[in-house]
Amino acid sequence: MQQTRIPETALVTGASRGIGRAIAETLAAEGYRLYLTCKSSETDLTQLSHRLSENYHVECTPILADMGDARAVDWLFSQIPDLTLLVNNAGISHIGLLHEMSVEEWQRLMNVNLNALFYTCRLAVPMMLKNHAGKIINISSVWGNVGASMEVAYSASKGGVNAFTKALAKELAPSGIQVNAIACGVIDTQMNGSLSMEDMELLRNEIPADRIGQPEEVAELLLVLLHAPSYLTGQVITLDGGWQA
Repeated sequence: MQQTRIPETALVTGASRGIGRAIAETLAAEGYRLYLTCKSSETDLTQLSHRLSENYHVECTPILADMGDARAVDWLFSQIPDLTLLVNNAGISHIGLLHEMSVEEWQRLMNVNLNALFYTCRLAVPMMLKNHAGKIINISSVWGNVGASMEVAYSASKGGVNAFTKALAKELAPSGIQVNAIACGVIDTQMNGSLSMEDMELLRNEIPADRIGQPEEVAELLLVLLHAPSYLTGQVITLDGGWQA
């Protein structure tokens, strides 16, 4: 008698737009049961979930949750019975001189970009340990590798993501759980929407690939990581068209 295949389950944070949205679509095409979150774009998230369910015949649950709030993340995980893949994608940016940044702005950015990884992983890891398998993929930035003027807080948070990824990978490797990160270069997302066309053109001219990256390319790389050998863990893989290589 043929057994029915139980779909793998993924949580994608910051899924209503950009990179998170592209990742959600890619995972739906792979047959994943999805939990998708965002902080406030309820209509966009709900519409995306309905479309993915209809197009790919997968269960897709949209949940509004502030990933920078530990209590909100606890509540989120109370609705998830099992998890095989965690994609920490939610993030915010801040451009400006460090000495003009308020304490509240610093704390908010760190909560969303870095502390959220602790909030999610401490709850996801026990689920994965139970199955002796699982994957955690964190979306980072090239600024976490090299730092950026006028983006000190953002760079610090993504540097923390990279260190968090490497350390947790060592901790979980004996249990068969892979932890990796994708350090993105300039990707065509709303986060970069504040840049003028002139600024984007100057950036493009600096990139050896001579173009801006697309969210779908991040999702394609994530798919590669999902099918990579189990020996691949603790890696921060840069996707930037050769820009900061």
